[in-house]
Amino acid sequence: MFRGSNVAIVTPFQENFEIDFDAYGRLIDFQLENGTHGIVPCGCTGEAATMSHDEQKSIIRYAIERVAGRVPVIAGTGSNNTEEALGLTQYAKEVGADAALLITPYYNKPTPAGQIAHYTYIAEKSGIPIMLYNVPGRTGTKMSPETIAEMSKVEGIVSIKEACGSVDQVTQIISRCDINVVSGDDALTLPMMSVGARGVVSVAANVVPAPVAALCDKFDEGDLESAQRIHYELAPLNHALFVESNPGPVKAILAHMGMIKNVLRMPLVPMAPESFAAIQGTVDAVVAAKV
Repeated sequence: MFRGSNVAIVTPFQENFEIDFDAYGRLIDFQLENGTHGIVPCGCTGEAATMSHDEQKSIIRYAIERVAGRVPVIAGTGSNNTEEALGLTQYAKEVGADAALLITPYYNKPTPAGQIAHYTYIAEKSGIPIMLYNVPGRTGTKMSPETIAEMSKVEGIVSIKEACGSVDQVTQIISRCDINVVSGDDALTLPMMSVGARGVVSVAANVVPAPVAALCDKFDEGDLESAQRIHYELAPLNHALFVESNPGPVKAILAHMGMIKNVLRMPLVPMAPESFAAIQGTVDAVVAAKV
């Protein structure tokens, strides 16, 4: 169902930590002008964990209105509170999102049975396509291929963003079911696509949307040589984006590019100057080359 480069778009803030909707609109336009295949607001990169539900709703609504049907909008609506996640997911459907991205419940660490119960409840009551989000490095819980395959039988659960850092995880999922898989790790987009993933929910696309989209397009066209070239040219940036906790580096880079203010909400803080200095040369080279 979902393919190509779907940007996990940052949420720009003003100096007073309010949402900067003018900058947000420009970021969305930048993505659409450069071939991004989908917009993902209110994910981890979008700092949803620091927002009120009213703020999340306003961002989701704004993104849908700005995109105006040109590409799919996959709204981040996850929570470790099932009823809260359901409410956000139902809202996303009401305002016209194409799908909802729901992170595995964090901190309370549900068992496989609990994971299945959580996602099934939301899928059945929301009526919007659901993209699971498996990211054990953030949640403390890994969804197994067997559990994912079981959930793929539920009407409405159609996709998974896989951020386990494992190509074999994707292999095991696809060998068990036909759920749509997208990479949750920019560095593994091409390897995961080689075993059946259809694209990526990308952090790097915030900075270089055209190359990330081109990597996916070239692979789909069967031009593996071009896809490999882009993969290697993006590798230094993919590393630089995670030298500190995401989205610190990507926001620092976008601020360096003049696109947003380098403001994060606590407990996140801007990237340390010495850390940015260590990656600035790499970042400038990749951005200038446009791969």
